[in-house]
Amino acid sequence: MMGAATSLAFMIPSFLVVITIVVTLHELGHFWAAKLCRIKIDTFSIGFGPTLFSRVDKAGVEWRVAALPLGGYVKFAGDANAASVPDQEDLDELREEIIAEEGAAAVNDYFHFKPVWQRAFVTVAGPLMNFVLSITIFSLLYLTLGDVIVPPRVAGVDKGSAAAVAGFKPRDLIVSADGAPVESYQDVMTYIVVRSGDPIDFVVERDGKPMHIVATPRRTRDKDPTGSEIEVGRLGLFFDSSPQAQVVRHYNPLQAVRAGFDQTFEVLDVSLHYIGRVLTGRESGDQLGGPLGIARAAGAVSEQAAQIQGSFWLKAANVVLQLVQMVAFLSVGIGFLNLLPIPVLDGGHLLFYGYEAVARRPLDAKIQAAGFQVGLALLLGLMLFVTWNDLKKLPLFQHMGGLFS
Repeated sequence: MMGAATSLAFMIPSFLVVITIVVTLHELGHFWAAKLCRIKIDTFSIGFGPTLFSRVDKAGVEWRVAALPLGGYVKFAGDANAASVPDQEDLDELREEIIAEEGAAAVNDYFHFKPVWQRAFVTVAGPLMNFVLSITIFSLLYLTLGDVIVPPRVAGVDKGSAAAVAGFKPRDLIVSADGAPVESYQDVMTYIVVRSGDPIDFVVERDGKPMHIVATPRRTRDKDPTGSEIEVGRLGLFFDSSPQAQVVRHYNPLQAVRAGFDQTFEVLDVSLHYIGRVLTGRESGDQLGGPLGIARAAGAVSEQAAQIQGSFWLKAANVVLQLVQMVAFLSVGIGFLNLLPIPVLDGGHLLFYGYEAVARRPLDAKIQAAGFQVGLALLLGLMLFVTWNDLKKLPLFQHMGGLFS
């Protein structure tokens, strides 16, 4: 077991690399869309805080590397309003300033004076880039490395488990779950873990004949990649994942892209299903995590990847591979989060633009300000919730909890 200092040495750089890649690509989505719409851009920053390095390109964009590598941002010219959606009075003032300083023709270069569809396009381009990043990574991994498939044939059934009660037997081959076809035992496990308490209609092949088995996963405490306990659904099925049972599948470019799409939207589907259960009180939400949880997961993944047998370069390549996969998974979450209709986020801006498209004028500044405050409160509440989740999983907090239980 590596010491705490070694774990931190993995955790901090791994987290910074993962979060910087995901957020920078998100902001590049906004940037490239703005370029397509010929919008004037002041700054593109990687990181926050004091500037370490900067240069201004021919288009007048300042490219900046800042001291705190916790993401980044793109700033459009004239974008001084906190919610980035000024009302008509703000727009009139901004228009007068631009005309006075640069002339009437320059007005069309500013984000806020572009047609509403262009502003919406620039806004949605950030989350869209996150999904494109995930699809690209998954596709390249499938194309270069292929995929290891373990057929979902039951190797064993835990005595007294939900699977045993439902009637599963060794050698059963699971064909589908609630009508959705499954190809590997990973598909089965992914489906089960977020459906504790929900009856699942399985189709299995037994002795060459199909049959239905309805089984309800039981909520069970398990460990996540960082070693922290979480509650997940379990049936009590065991599968043979030995090398002899594995099938390596190779993909041509078109198949790899299709698999990349499927993987990305499977991650999104599982996330949406889990969040729906949290909102309806059917899950505790202990699997939701924030920056601290991402950092611990990134560190754990890197540390485990570095422990494989082999040369330094093989270990380094394995660490890079695992972090790249983590970038793909996290990018799906960041893209989805930013599409939520909360005024602070991209989804909130899209909500405002939707109103403007229908009413043919921006929303009143007071309503925008109120929406911004509510959105900020919701976002802060979510951050507090996931941070508390992360803190509860720390060994120190778990030890303290044991002292008082």
